[in-house]
Amino acid sequence: MTDKADYYEVLGVQKNASDDEIKTAYRRLAMKYHPDKNPGDKSAEEKFRQATEAYEVLKDPQRRSQYDQFGHAAFQQQGAGPGGFGGFGGFDISDALRAFMSDFGGDSSFGDLFGFGGGRARRSGGGSRASRGNDLQIRLPLTLEEIAKGVQKTIKIKRKDRCPTCGGSGSREGKKKNCSSCNGKGRVRRVASSFFGQVIQESACPTCGGSGFIISDPCPACGGEGLHSTENTVNVTIPAGVSEGNYITIPDQGDAGLNGGPAGDLIVLIHETPHHFFQRHGTDLLCEIDITFSQAALGTSREVETIDGKVSLKIPPGTQSEKIFRLKGKGLPVLQRRENGDQLVCVHVRTPEKLSRASKDLLEKLAKEGL
Repeated sequence: MTDKADYYEVLGVQKNASDDEIKTAYRRLAMKYHPDKNPGDKSAEEKFRQATEAYEVLKDPQRRSQYDQFGHAAFQQQGAGPGGFGGFGGFDISDALRAFMSDFGGDSSFGDLFGFGGGRARRSGGGSRASRGNDLQIRLPLTLEEIAKGVQKTIKIKRKDRCPTCGGSGSREGKKKNCSSCNGKGRVRRVASSFFGQVIQESACPTCGGSGFIISDPCPACGGEGLHSTENTVNVTIPAGVSEGNYITIPDQGDAGLNGGPAGDLIVLIHETPHHFFQRHGTDLLCEIDITFSQAALGTSREVETIDGKVSLKIPPGTQSEKIFRLKGKGLPVLQRRENGDQLVCVHVRTPEKLSRASKDLLEKLAKEGL
């Protein structure tokens, strides 16, 4: 028996998922849980490892067929040679990262996100390693009215920019010397063994932190980091129809990169504030109004608030409580399309709590008639 999670459940796909669906699911999880995006987060690291392990099996038709027949037991008796999966007992985060790089190392979409490939990370002069700056996130509250029309916002952000005193070099005099541990490469290699066989692992040099150089006279303004904190304003255009959880990426407005590396991005997360009258259901808006018993019985017209102003709603005779009327096209815009949802009006027939003597007499007469 095994307590390992089902690979299909790990990736969030059905057992009849296509190869493209499996690949897409893995890409999404890898972008979310990659250790470079979640430094120090052991939970994210484990989810990345599990997702990669699942993908390495399900992407291969033969392994997938074996797994579909026998589950995890299909690999428990296999040898752990190169390309083998000896039960995945030794599949650690280093194996997951190597597998990930083998599959997607040249993919520009991942390169932009994690700082490899696609030109986002580069080496500057003298062998020092330039690294992409951190992405920043900001939560932007929007009213329902702003979401309905679209809006431009000016937001303030705190970010790290290149130190003006040292120009981002981190050195008081601009002088650096190559790190003796990595000979200025910023990376060190070691030989390790795993179920893939004997492999060479490469990592950032622990002596210089991956920069490739040592600063003997750090800049007093930034402490040798080459960056300092600033506050900037950024303009962002919010299209009509966005919803909670949507986000907008503004390139190069994150932290500046080290050693001349490119800046990260600013990610604006949309937060929808509650409305006093409407409840949102996708692009439809739900509201509630009260009418009297006589209005429900005889019919009436009521002015109803919409996101664009008030409109007249005709309520026919004999309307029952909880009846829902639809106002076509009076909901929210569909994002990036020229159409709107609807407004749903739920009618509640209100029962009076206090009656005058005359009202009570009238209702007693109605009761005698079975009304």
